[in-house]
Amino acid sequence: MQPDVKTHRARRNRLLKALGEGVLVLATAPEAIRNRDAHYPYRFDSHFYYLTAFPEPEAVLVLVAGKRPRHILFCREKNEEREIWDGFRHGPRAAREVFGFDAAYPIGELDRRLPALLENESRVGYPFGADAAWDARVMGWINTVRGKVRTGVAAPATLVDAHALIDEMRLVKDTHEADLMQRAADISAGAHRAALAACKPGMGEWEIEAELLRAFRAGGCQAAAYTPIVAGGANACVLHYVSNDRVLNDGDLLLIDAAGEYHGYAADITRTFPVNGRFSGPQKDAYEIVLAAQAAALSAVKPGATWNAPHEAALRVLTRGLVELKLLAGEVDGLLEKEAYKPWYMHRTGHWLGLDVHDAGDYKCDGDWRKLAPGMALTVEPGLYFRPGKDVPKHLENMGIRIEDDVLVTPEGCRVLTEAAPKSIRDIEEAMRG
Repeated sequence: MQPDVKTHRARRNRLLKALGEGVLVLATAPEAIRNRDAHYPYRFDSHFYYLTAFPEPEAVLVLVAGKRPRHILFCREKNEEREIWDGFRHGPRAAREVFGFDAAYPIGELDRRLPALLENESRVGYPFGADAAWDARVMGWINTVRGKVRTGVAAPATLVDAHALIDEMRLVKDTHEADLMQRAADISAGAHRAALAACKPGMGEWEIEAELLRAFRAGGCQAAAYTPIVAGGANACVLHYVSNDRVLNDGDLLLIDAAGEYHGYAADITRTFPVNGRFSGPQKDAYEIVLAAQAAALSAVKPGATWNAPHEAALRVLTRGLVELKLLAGEVDGLLEKEAYKPWYMHRTGHWLGLDVHDAGDYKCDGDWRKLAPGMALTVEPGLYFRPGKDVPKHLENMGIRIEDDVLVTPEGCRVLTEAAPKSIRDIEEAMRG
């Protein structure tokens, strides 16, 4: 996909305005060794990619604020021999032209050029504390400038957390991001439909995982957005179960939490359905409670509502449902105050979503829950989990249910990006029959 130079340059200009003055330095993610000389598949740093669209490793963005702002990239040089082994490299000249930088230099020149760029600048923006080696490197540049103080050169005196500035920018998605997220959601919803169609008793969880991964790649996703959870029966009560190595039994529910990443942007979908294609009575009762809780939470997603409003709406429905299932007794308000639901619902109802599955942005501002605004993207994912115990009747034991959708806040309320993945009992059973 060709980079949207205008959009990414506008983001960098917004960041320079937030910085005010000084120099901001941001490196992409390093390559990581899996074992011996085998690497993990490379994935860029999300903040870096948000500002540059540059996908290669060994790259650093430098932004100079002030009256003459400059956008500078340091990247790998062209190297025909290494390209035979590792693939195409842009090199500084092409990177400057293709990605819209004012200047680009070989990454090997970073340590020589950075002190000069920091001279007589008042502040340095950098994600301090994220990487000790890079912290030391930045301080080395500053100390080099300090060594020139007798010549009349001033060194930066203020350090600014670059991550905090970029987090705030990434919290509200622009139309370019919303389009990419919708595409990731559509591909991922198709993968869930493929899993529904394939599932039957006696299959392995790994076989369903294979269907999902095939659909992600066939649809155009570059990778799974996270390690898929394919959890049959009791495994669904383990929130981060990823072994995916058990056989699916007739009569069990299957919980799938899986989605693809499309040009950096993640979807995040969870669906729960019966392995044999038909909900039993107890499964239907519990599932309808979670589905109603999600509907209440989705109704609470709108501009001006607090971040916590969907969670509170889901909790009320779930708690009422636990009373109906005779797992709790008492008034709902009192049970909510005591957090009596926690043995069966122990996580939050959502998180920010974007370039990261758990995306950038604070949930509270000055001690208060953040207000939702158009362009914010989040998940809505209530659940109930019935691990065996003295308070759990036999017909509910080892049942785990979660329903998760991706949502974009709009001026009118919200848009569910992942609505193409079946979730009503009728739609699920029809899809599995088909």
